[in-house]
Amino acid sequence: MNPGTGGSPPEDATPLSLVSTLIIADDHPLFRSALRTAVAQLLPGVQIVEADSPEALHRAVQDHPRADLILLDLRMPGVQGFSALIGLRGQYPAIPVVLVSAVEEPAVMRRALDFGACGFIPKSAGIEIIGEALHAVLEGGVWLPPGVPESTAEEDGEERELAQRVSSLTPQQFRVLMMLADGRLNKQIAGDLNVSEATIKAHVTAILRKLGLYRRTQAAVLAQRLLKAEAAPLAHAVSAAAAGGEDEAE
Repeated sequence: MNPGTGGSPPEDATPLSLVSTLIIADDHPLFRSALRTAVAQLLPGVQIVEADSPEALHRAVQDHPRADLILLDLRMPGVQGFSALIGLRGQYPAIPVVLVSAVEEPAVMRRALDFGACGFIPKSAGIEIIGEALHAVLEGGVWLPPGVPESTAEEDGEERELAQRVSSLTPQQFRVLMMLADGRLNKQIAGDLNVSEATIKAHVTAILRKLGLYRRTQAAVLAQRLLKAEAAPLAHAVSAAAAGGEDEAE
């Protein structure tokens, strides 16, 4: 399927006439206002909820757990890499998320889809393109800008499989993975999350198993790459870390 076409809507797609709530998460007030104006024009009558920070986004989703769509700025301050996207997909899998960003690298756009985004809208897009994207996603499809090339066979294989494994982590396991990126010890992570070290050790063991890794250093390298949202292959970054040996959850 060509992502730009949106594909065929699934049976449980929400009819456009029933779309009621859309969340816009972006820290820049001028762009947020412009996007709100565009959405209001494209979807008359829809309730638009705005969030200017990760905390505000969390409150907005808690208050509107049945929202029809989230438009999420990839590089909103306090949001590192794909961490917000993966967190949203883990906690609110029923709400589609479309990333909105000035980043226009095709590899980053494709990886966003691998991590569960339903679309990627460049901030340079005009209202017609925004409308095309919104309609495709709200009808149950996925969308990338016209002209974005298909992923390579390598990206379709190992990269996508690794991204899907990351998406399978529970919200708490994902938080622990992100803390591994800072080189934190189990004791430190346990203190931050107010749980026992044994619980963190169990989480790390589960993370390694789900990601198909052997060492926490590999998981840390993967987490660092996720935080940077780099276009370089995730699998190459992991293989560059220490490999082999027994599971290292300590």
